[in-house]
Amino acid sequence: MRHSTLMDRALRRFGGIPTILLFSSLIFSLPCTAQNADRAADEAGGRPAAARRSMQVHRTERAPVIDGIVDAVWATADSVSNFTQHSPFYGVAPSYRTTARLLSTADALYCMIVCEDPSGDVQQQSGMLDNYAGDFVSIMLDTFGDRKSAYKLIVSAAGVRGDARLLDDARNRDYSWDGVWFADAEVYSWGYVVEMEIPYRSIQYDENLDVWGLDFDRWIPTKSEDIYWTPYEESEGIRVSKFGEMRFDDIRPSAQSLNFEIYPVGIIKADYLRDGVYDLTPTAGIDLFYNPSPRLTFQLTGNPDFAQIEADPFEFNISRYETYFEERRPFFTEGKEIFMASGRQQNMGFYRPLELFYSRRIGRKLTDGQEVPLQIGSKAFGRYGAWEYGGFVAHTGEVSYMDDGDRLTEPRATFASGRAKRVLFGNSDVGILFVGKWSQAHTNGVVDIDGALRGSDWQLAYQFARSFRDQEGDYAMSAGFTMPTESWLTMVRTRAIGKNFDIDEVGFVPWKGTAEVVALTGPRWYFSTGSVSQILFYLGGIANYEDVDLYTDRSIAGGYNMQFRSNWGGELNFTFGRSKDEGKEFTSSEISLSTWFHTHPRWEASVWGAYLRTYNFNRDWLAFYGHLSGSAAWHMMDEVAVGLNAGMFIEGNPDNEIEDITWNARPSVTWNPWNNVSLRLYVDNLFVRSSDRMEQVIAGFLFSWNFLPKSWVYFAVNDIRDRSEQYDGLGTPLPDRMHIVGQAAVLKVKYLYYF
Repeated sequence: MRHSTLMDRALRRFGGIPTILLFSSLIFSLPCTAQNADRAADEAGGRPAAARRSMQVHRTERAPVIDGIVDAVWATADSVSNFTQHSPFYGVAPSYRTTARLLSTADALYCMIVCEDPSGDVQQQSGMLDNYAGDFVSIMLDTFGDRKSAYKLIVSAAGVRGDARLLDDARNRDYSWDGVWFADAEVYSWGYVVEMEIPYRSIQYDENLDVWGLDFDRWIPTKSEDIYWTPYEESEGIRVSKFGEMRFDDIRPSAQSLNFEIYPVGIIKADYLRDGVYDLTPTAGIDLFYNPSPRLTFQLTGNPDFAQIEADPFEFNISRYETYFEERRPFFTEGKEIFMASGRQQNMGFYRPLELFYSRRIGRKLTDGQEVPLQIGSKAFGRYGAWEYGGFVAHTGEVSYMDDGDRLTEPRATFASGRAKRVLFGNSDVGILFVGKWSQAHTNGVVDIDGALRGSDWQLAYQFARSFRDQEGDYAMSAGFTMPTESWLTMVRTRAIGKNFDIDEVGFVPWKGTAEVVALTGPRWYFSTGSVSQILFYLGGIANYEDVDLYTDRSIAGGYNMQFRSNWGGELNFTFGRSKDEGKEFTSSEISLSTWFHTHPRWEASVWGAYLRTYNFNRDWLAFYGHLSGSAAWHMMDEVAVGLNAGMFIEGNPDNEIEDITWNARPSVTWNPWNNVSLRLYVDNLFVRSSDRMEQVIAGFLFSWNFLPKSWVYFAVNDIRDRSEQYDGLGTPLPDRMHIVGQAAVLKVKYLYYF
């Protein structure tokens, strides 16, 4: 991205005053043929409001230069500019004009989006792939015409790229997908221009289609304004099923190449052993991607390094169940959506199906800090007609480790997963999932049937699973129904898990022997004017059975949510009922409050907290518990951002007094001197009131350089210190002190060869 005036850029490209007039006419004056057809039909009342908008893609023999400067070839492109606000004023004309154009060669789709903004306040923060800020635009492509899934390609005014897959009619998003595509942006005194090149061989599509689903999006942070080409219901948000149409005029997408990607990976690790002694380990691996057709992808990984770069954040857990951590390792995050059960709703967060394939079980960290080595892994995923399918296999090596003074052996193991899913009724699906692990010690796994029935404003998801561990097994199920209409919200979810449903070696379902039902409903109000955009009130009940207590907890629940047009809001929740844990029956209660702010284009923050009367399984007693947490991010300059995540956790005792308080803070500073280069420094501190001192400090530094698509250089340093017990060579305890328990440096280089 470069900043210049319109005249400077036009003169430099075309060399004279006449071409300045051409340049201006290309941006402002060319007829928007698809737009005019849409508008004419609307004004004449010739079609229902729900009819799909349409845009033509014309063929060009001369590809535009991707630099944010408008080439004359764009004069041959169809264009649209009839965008509409989704927020903050639903259905109102946008504050500024936006024009999108499309062209195609035999090998790639080209998109140009011209964004007017005469305020001169275009936000253009530098960043990394999928870490963009400020003004941005996106194009969304339903390349299979299934009206259920789509690619979303984002470019900021600074030229920072982001990409994702929209799943389940855009109810869920997967930002782990990274494609090979190109973009640039240019900021002018009147606004900015974004250009994109999307090679057909870098995406999957149905080569028999001449119509794809299409939409465009623009975010204007100075006005908290989100606009789309396709109108959506205010209560629903984006829906792939309501996309407009992109019609190929005189061309069909093609990918005339080997479609073969090779990623050699070189790694050097330095691991701390003891005072002044480090173990230096060089290694290498290779990743192979092969797309024999636009519908099928194979991936093979040999001797990979699966270690994540940054340490997991601190989590305070007083429940009887294990803590969940998100997967961060690229091999497992890429293409993970095919192995997910249907129905997960990332935007609402109310229903989440059981996670039967939890990839962090593979190559897990052992009790002495070692990681189980992964020797080879392979994945394949694709489509055939109405079917989606995927397969995964990985082999881990044998390793000896220490556990509480005993030497144990983690045996060799093979992990595998298979998935097939079929589209039903246009926007629904049903599928089957298998996950398994085989070792000398055990065979463990699960088989699942799941699916979702969907309308644009409702979804019913379901899941039925059978586990096996050697000769034993049990059943589990989950289901969720959500219906957010303009005037009413209804949500119901349930799950039931057998006490012998054990998939701990392949999945994350720790709630054995439990059953739960949650039902919430209430009115919802949207306001077309004023500072408040919407209000929601809901009331319902919760029932939760735990076999370990032979008791069903029962509670009433309610909440109040208010959102403002200035892009901030808050929610108040409560529960009150009867519970039983560890043989003690008691009155349980919880009140929680959360609020979020994004009222300024350069900063955002959120705060949440709760006060509960509950059972503390860490202390083995019944008492109050409270927590207050928050996060904030501030772009102090276009190239520098500072962030903070912090939490305070208050544990009570049976005498209704404060037993202890734990503070956790994770400040960070990120410097992006230019796009695709990042230097990040963070510290994770843990302070405990009872000891009146710092109990753990994690410090980390990460340098990242995305020098080409899918090509990276990483250099990371992590230092972990705590006050765990220490002994000298004779086994004598050493004085209590902060000391190094882990220290490592990693240099990793990954380069894409694209054929």
